[in-house]
Amino acid sequence: MTDIEIPSGPAADESHPPSRTPVKALRSRSRARATAGAGRMAALLVSPTLLVLTIVVLYPTVMALRESLYGAKGLDPSTGFIRSTEPFVGLRNYADIFGAAGDRFWNAFWNTTFFTVVTVGLETVIGVAMALIMHRAFSGRALVRASILIPWAVPTAISGLLWRWIFNSDGIANALIGHQILWTTEGFHAKVAVIVAEVWKTAPFIGLLVLAGLQVIPNEVYEAARIDGARALRRFWHITLPLVKPALLVAMLFRCMDALRMFDLPYILIGAQKNSVETLSMLAQNEASNVRFGPASAYAVLLFLYVFLIALAFVRLLGADLVGDTGGSRRRRGGLVFARRAEVTA
Repeated sequence: MTDIEIPSGPAADESHPPSRTPVKALRSRSRARATAGAGRMAALLVSPTLLVLTIVVLYPTVMALRESLYGAKGLDPSTGFIRSTEPFVGLRNYADIFGAAGDRFWNAFWNTTFFTVVTVGLETVIGVAMALIMHRAFSGRALVRASILIPWAVPTAISGLLWRWIFNSDGIANALIGHQILWTTEGFHAKVAVIVAEVWKTAPFIGLLVLAGLQVIPNEVYEAARIDGARALRRFWHITLPLVKPALLVAMLFRCMDALRMFDLPYILIGAQKNSVETLSMLAQNEASNVRFGPASAYAVLLFLYVFLIALAFVRLLGADLVGDTGGSRRRRGGLVFARRAEVTA
């Protein structure tokens, strides 16, 4: 009888490899179950927020879009009687803005854009200055912080009435400049009045967010910069501004979205149906108050799209900065302090 020898060594290991597939499969299934469980928990936690957003945002938007496809009741030319229902006009309410009837819409559009650009620009500069003042350590800092934040805490309606009193013909503004100006009438001076009141009220909001960004910057960074011989302006440009940029951009985004929907301040301060200060929100409200719900809904939908596109462009173009990634090139450009900080520390 011939003996059969079983090979040993590497050949035997290759013919009978150890089975590890079940272990890997079990681990994969465990990870999948854990991921699915985390996903279900996340969906459960987010569902109340999604429900609220659906009720207060999605449903009104869909209803406004639907209403914008209908016209005013008015007279039915075929019968001569007032219609009992609103007629379906399709996209005519949107097409009217490109005709002679759209002059008021474009005036409101440019007023809205002008107010947004000017007020947000001024608020950014003044807000950063406020944040730098509130961040410094000095006697009475708490009182200064409270006084700076008071305008933001005042309701907009109260602020509008306050500034209306200031800009009266015999008010404080005319007394200070020594000249009689009718601020609350038609003209560019009405725009100036709205800009002054808006900047006074909302600049502290940007200052508050920038102050939060300033408070997380370690003092060691500034100390290293002083050792390197960087002056105050250079420290602000290469340290403060890059490090607070995420908070500043978020504040500017919020303010842009709020300024594009401006309604109450010019409405109370100057009044309704003033071409100089009429915004898209004021135009939509005026159309709705005159029972022209179709055009009013069309203007509201266009304003919604305008705000959405501005916010989307803001996030897409500056999204990296919003999460704090300012880019390697910018960090290298500010390398006078950052590159040598390690040397000073060492």
